[in-house]
Amino acid sequence: MQHPTPFSSFDPAAWRDAFARVAAAGYDGVELAITDPRLLDRSTVAEALEAEGLRLLSITTGQAAGLEGLSLSAADDGVRHRSIERIQAHMAFAEPFGAVVIVGSLRGADGDPDRLEESLRACAATNDVSLALEPLNRYESRLLNTVESALETIDRVGQENLGLLFDTFHANIEESDVAGAIEAAGAHLMHVHLADSNRWIPGHGHFEFRDVWPALTQIGYARSMVLEPLPRPNAEALLRAGDDLRVAWGTDA
Repeated sequence: MQHPTPFSSFDPAAWRDAFARVAAAGYDGVELAITDPRLLDRSTVAEALEAEGLRLLSITTGQAAGLEGLSLSAADDGVRHRSIERIQAHMAFAEPFGAVVIVGSLRGADGDPDRLEESLRACAATNDVSLALEPLNRYESRLLNTVESALETIDRVGQENLGLLFDTFHANIEESDVAGAIEAAGAHLMHVHLADSNRWIPGHGHFEFRDVWPALTQIGYARSMVLEPLPRPNAEALLRAGDDLRVAWGTDA
């Protein structure tokens, strides 16, 4: 389950309360939205997670695009260099947790594909931390909107720790065959985001989630799935959503 608030500070009491609610709802781990991990004390985060028996599954990085204008595909060398350094900092933060670092909005909304590939190659070469490249819908970026285009980039970058994130909200807009896209991702699939067609909690839009689980089973997917909707219709429904999906899929996944 994703905690939706971008942050570069950590209030142990407030976050432990949030983690306690997540753990009580039956979730195993969280995805954190972190703007600049260099401003966080990793041991404090680790202690707050451990206190509730939660794992840090993944880190989103796109807040730095909106707040600071960072972009891995920017024409400006300085912006691009700072963006690479930021992803490298996320990777260093994620490494002890075994967490995935997500490259979504930070790739740039309208940058150069060749520069993006160079930047991704530099990031992936930093260490063995998994980097998950997320196809975004056309209204958020003109770079890599589909699984197919992301896989082509991953192939050209040629780093084993660069893989793919599949997001049901974006796929609903861009993929003509959701199950086929998941199956095409295959072993490159590192992470999954779940949200309905309107970015509400699953079950409050028209996305066919029943197509997702069989496709993931088909490719032997054994990594994390994270709920990443807006907290709509309300936060309590978000806490219940994991159980609702388990019932709908007939699985304890």
